[in-house]
Order: sequence, then C-alpha cells, then structure tokens
Amino acid sequence: MILITGGAGFIGGNFVLDWLAQCDEPVINLDKLTYAGNLETLAPLQGDPRHTFVQGDIGDRALVEQLLHTCRPRAVLHFAAESHVDQSIQGPDAFVQTNIVGTFHLLEAARSYCNSLPQAERAAFRFLHISTDEVYGSLPPDAPAFAETHSYAPNSPYSASKAASDHLARAWHRTYGLPVITTHCSNNYGPWQFPEKLIPLMIVNALVGKPLPIYGDGMHIRDWLYVQDHCRALRRVLEAGQPGESYNIGGWNEKPNLEIVQTLCHQLDRLHPRADGKSYDTQITFVPDRPGHDRRYAIDARKIERELGWQPAETFATGIARTVQWYLQHPDWVANIQSGAYRAQAGATANTAAKAVP
Repeated sequence: MILITGGAGFIGGNFVLDWLAQCDEPVINLDKLTYAGNLETLAPLQGDPRHTFVQGDIGDRALVEQLLHTCRPRAVLHFAAESHVDQSIQGPDAFVQTNIVGTFHLLEAARSYCNSLPQAERAAFRFLHISTDEVYGSLPPDAPAFAETHSYAPNSPYSASKAASDHLARAWHRTYGLPVITTHCSNNYGPWQFPEKLIPLMIVNALVGKPLPIYGDGMHIRDWLYVQDHCRALRRVLEAGQPGESYNIGGWNEKPNLEIVQTLCHQLDRLHPRADGKSYDTQITFVPDRPGHDRRYAIDARKIERELGWQPAETFATGIARTVQWYLQHPDWVANIQSGAYRAQAGATANTAAKAVP
C-alpha cells in the first residue's frame, strides 16, 4: 500500500489513475479538497476497493499519524501543495501554511512512523517529495538548463515556499535518516488540469469567446512535460531512486508562452472552428506582466535518464493534441468547475468515502 497526499489535484490525481491502471497495489489518498482538488478526476475509481479517499489536511499530524500507523504504507508520495503563482502573490499565507508548515508536519509524522517499523520494512520505506523547477529561479536566454546541482533562487512566494519544503525534506534525510527522494518537474499539462493554468485556461477561454491573456511580451519560456510522462517518471523513481538524491523530470520542450497559445489556437481552428470562420488567435490579448515573473525555465533531465532509464514518451506535438482533444471531449467537467458544482459534489463524495477509512 502507498499513501498519496494531494491525490485529488491535477498531478496527484493523474498519478492515482495511472498507478491503479498499472498495478493492484492499494492507494490511500489524502487530500484537503481546496478549490483545486476535484474528486471528479477520480470518478473512474468509484467503488474500486484499491482506492480509499480521505479528506484531510497534511498539517493535521494526528490524522496523518493515524493513517500511517493503521494502513502501514510502504511509501508516502507527497504531491499536496498550493501551486498557483498568481494566487501566491495575492495571498502568500496559504502557501506558507501548506507548503512549509504542512510539509513539516508530514515529515514528522513519517519520521515517527518509519522509526516504528521493523528493520526490513524501515529499509524499504520511501518518502517521495514532489517539487518544481521554479525553486531554481530564472535562467538567462543562453544559460544551460537547470541540473540537480543548480543553486536555489526562488522569486515568487510559491517557489519560495516549495524551496523551503525541499530544504526541510533534505534536512529530515540528513539529520534523521528519513529515506527522502526529491523530484523537480517542469510545467505539467494534460487531462484534468484545473483551468487556472495556462493551457487549460486558454482552451476554455477560446471556446467561449473570451480574451486569451498573455503576460508581457509572451516570450517567457517554460519546459513542458505531459502529465502521464511525469507519472511514469515518479513510478520509476519510487522503484529505483536512491534516498537522499534529487531527480529533475522534464519534457525537453522549451517554448515561449506565446507559441504555446498560438499552437492551441491552431489546434482548435482545426478541431473546433469558430462560427465566424476567424482564427482563435484573434482573441490573444497581451496584459501587464506579473511581479517577479521568471523569464525562462529549462530542465536538464539527463540524470534520471542515465541512472533510472526514464525518458518522456510524448513529444509536445503529440501531448498537446491529446490534451486539446480531452478538453473538447469533456465539456461537462469544465462546466462543473466554472459553475462551482464540483465543490458540492466533492463534499458529498468525500464525506461518504471518509467513513470507509480503516
């Protein structure tokens, strides 16, 4: 059995679905169900005895300790985080509380649990801490991509809170011997992503005729990673990654935001043309840049390829095509988010699921 935090979010939810599609090892899924947590992502698992959902906060140490000592997982995969940069600028407190304080409580609960295990189980236990490339800061145009040895230089409240959580995870390994492995991923995209992030926001806005807002000149560069490739990488890190190590996970797809939005517009022009015959790119609007906006991220993913044999399976062309198709095929999922109906549905489901926890 494994315990996953934040398993109703975008990456965590995709991981749960991918995990149970690949094997029968049960999952305990702990998620606070903030606005970005959506149990509709996990609807395919309804009634599946391999998946147990628990609504709760990683900062509730008593709850986490109860789950650990009762369910006895062989690993904790820590996805739970506040992750939207704009929201971290507007309200950093939630990011400090969840990403830093919450991670501290989770690490302490995991340390207590790990120390209670028999020697063989303790040696096999893993704590996989999922982080971001944003902790490294911003790269000049011609600088080499971020390697695992790159210095931290976070520039937003979000990235600073994730950097702090990384440092806690490292310290708990070095000081207490907790078998922590940290991963740093680039920008994920794919099915089930909450439409506040760039790609789903552009798709959703385009289809309803709203402006497609792009910060600054649109030349902010990101590396893009299809979420299912990320899930495969995490499974491989859990299987063979070494405690105390960190692994960068990237898609080898550096692209400016403007190119991303133009690509989405051209995909939609082909698959779902506007009634007036115009291109969706006429909806592109440039807006003032946000404070502290990092100019470029780029991930050097050679270590995970060299040591663990992982490579992304999707190119950006294939991944973005699958993503656009998914959103076109799931208008009800998008509508439930826009109306807020998913929150009420999730609450009812969570209350029922919580009763099933051992």
